[in-house]
Amino acid sequence: MRLDLAASYGEERLPRYTSYPTAPHFSAAIGAETYARWLSELPAGASASLYLHVPFCREMCWYCGCHTQIVRRDGLIAAYQRTLRSEISQVAETIGRRIKVEHIHFGGGTPTIMAPEAFAELMAAMRHSFFVLPTAEIAVEIDPRTLTADMVEAMRLSGVNRASLGVQSFDPVVQRAINRVQSFEQTASVVEMLRGAGIAGVNFDLIYGLPHQTVASCLDTVRRALELAPDRFSVFGYAHVPAFKKHQRMINEAVLPDGLARHDQACAIANALKEAGYVQIGLDHFARPDDAMAVAFEERTLRRNFQGYTTDKGEVLLGFGASAIGHLPQGYVQNEVQIGAYAQNITSGRLATAKGYGLTDDDRLRADIIERIMCEFSADLGDICARHGVEAGAMLKSASRLKPLISDGVVRLDGDRLAVASDSRFLVRSVAAAFDAHLDPGKQLHSRAV
Repeated sequence: MRLDLAASYGEERLPRYTSYPTAPHFSAAIGAETYARWLSELPAGASASLYLHVPFCREMCWYCGCHTQIVRRDGLIAAYQRTLRSEISQVAETIGRRIKVEHIHFGGGTPTIMAPEAFAELMAAMRHSFFVLPTAEIAVEIDPRTLTADMVEAMRLSGVNRASLGVQSFDPVVQRAINRVQSFEQTASVVEMLRGAGIAGVNFDLIYGLPHQTVASCLDTVRRALELAPDRFSVFGYAHVPAFKKHQRMINEAVLPDGLARHDQACAIANALKEAGYVQIGLDHFARPDDAMAVAFEERTLRRNFQGYTTDKGEVLLGFGASAIGHLPQGYVQNEVQIGAYAQNITSGRLATAKGYGLTDDDRLRADIIERIMCEFSADLGDICARHGVEAGAMLKSASRLKPLISDGVVRLDGDRLAVASDSRFLVRSVAAAFDAHLDPGKQLHSRAV
């Protein structure tokens, strides 16, 4: 760890670059009519990934940065599921053919809050409207505190083959401070149920930088998590943005770790996972060496999208549900965030697109550079720029934020090939930001770089 670099760059507010340009740059200039046209223009051989957002939870975790709301009545959830089915039909009809699907991801909120039969109906609707390949990865995000055996059975019958479990921390002090009390035994029981149902791909989500968290508590969480032998870990830094997520005001800022403490926690978790045999994937993922994600990292085919690092090679991501984001060759689209407005559009027979962004040639070039930096900690600027018909020298000249990173030893530049120094990889977002033509450092829209 280089403390000087962590101190110099760690407090910057930077995107996680799950897209470029990032969501704050979407505008209402892209609406339902544009989305419909983009869908109708998809190439004949296009395949797609599907993302379904289920914005409901039984209680609010105070660290949460997702679009979700607390519900007690299951009727609201059932109505929302019916709206999702309508949207799936509308999008498929607009495309005009039954395109191939290679990945399906249910995110939240808590997707498994649905009734098991409703989940099965939703999967059947997707298989009816799209050609879901037999080899498709079907992943569901799970809150282990509320998962039932009936839902596990519905997932099994629906072809789910990967589950992502929110763990965050096993430290009871931290859990109480974030309003998410979840025992190790609850988590272990869910893992056993999933594997017993043949859902072999199990991911754990961990978070560092939480209130009262220490290196020791992080390492204890890793030690206990390793007992359950998940295939992958996602390790995220807590993004404290109470101005945007008002429930985060329930967290006492005085007991949040500072930038250097966060970095120590991230390094400790990473080192422990690597010592346990996991391969570090980019900024914040870890996988077993034989896992598809580790193979993609080794073969330099790893991609990055709104779910983080992925093996998904597709250029089309169709988002369903309130606030869901989609990505097409022409640009990005996002649905209405408010559930009522989203549902009103869909039930009226209209697409629910509220905003989006039309990509320029320069955006596509910069997106390719940023994705390779985020996925590989390096980028062959000569090769990437040549594919876009641009001189690498001109791109380097425009990246003024790169100069201090080179001077500080964060980045090495060998001709047109850029590489992040091995001891500076925790600053990969800072390097990617050097190529972000839209970034406004004065706006506190993102999480800290460390």
